[in-house]
Amino acid sequence: MAKSIGCVFITHNAKKHLPHCLPPLLLSPLKPRVLVMNSSSGDGTVELAESLGAETHVIPRVSFNHGTTRELARKLLKTDIVVMMTPDAYLVDEHALEKLVRPLLDDKAAVSYARQIPHHGADFFESFPRDFNYPAHAHIRGIDDLKKYGVYTYFCSNSCAAYSNEALNEIGGFERLLLGEDTVAVAKLLRTGHKIAYAADALVHHSHRYSLAEEFRRSFDTGLARRGYADLLRSPKGDQGRGLDYVRAMNKQLLFKAPQLIPYGFFHVVAKWIGYRIGTLSVHAPRWFKKALSSQDFFWK
Repeated sequence: MAKSIGCVFITHNAKKHLPHCLPPLLLSPLKPRVLVMNSSSGDGTVELAESLGAETHVIPRVSFNHGTTRELARKLLKTDIVVMMTPDAYLVDEHALEKLVRPLLDDKAAVSYARQIPHHGADFFESFPRDFNYPAHAHIRGIDDLKKYGVYTYFCSNSCAAYSNEALNEIGGFERLLLGEDTVAVAKLLRTGHKIAYAADALVHHSHRYSLAEEFRRSFDTGLARRGYADLLRSPKGDQGRGLDYVRAMNKQLLFKAPQLIPYGFFHVVAKWIGYRIGTLSVHAPRWFKKALSSQDFFWK
């Protein structure tokens, strides 16, 4: 019996993205259900999504959370496989979905995530994180690969990732989190014996250009969130090791490709490191302090 597939887009004022992100799924030969979860946009996101052929569900903005909103969406769909996406992630064509879910259809993994490539016109600091985190070759990881991959073993991105709903049910689904609901879910799945697949042939355009202040705030949130799950995310080579690998690889590319950007690269790294470090030390800080430094204003309301 064929497995049913549902695709979720988490949106807020995302109308401009819909003509790019929805068609590859709506035209897919797999004919998935496509659900646009919207946190009370005022720009016509819901109306355009419905006109293009997607289902919609609206929640109050103040109730949005990266984990619980996705949890609600998968329970609304009730499909065998659920694909989590963000509207600024554009699959390259209508066949990318099949490549993404193939490891799940073949029962080789409980999670599969796509290879993210930069949007057209992306600069170095948008492109490099994609090159670093999304290599050209596909693979499957399990908890026994911690020594080989370190903390990267748990890596996943809900900008474009497919999950077995049955497997998610086993771990209680997505939690209410500041961010990193994908990483926490994957860590739980791996620690219960499941596998994660990296589908390098499933290509999706997705990249961001952040200011130094935005890098600081996002890194603060990452440090704060990951400190709360330190035991779950433990590995022989932790976040610090992965961070050092990132800096070395970035500096190497800057040296050969864009040496004039090395000074900015220094401040880029410093902003991320300070933000992350303060975040890890702020678990017991006052709520007003965490809210002031966080990039996720809705989480603290």
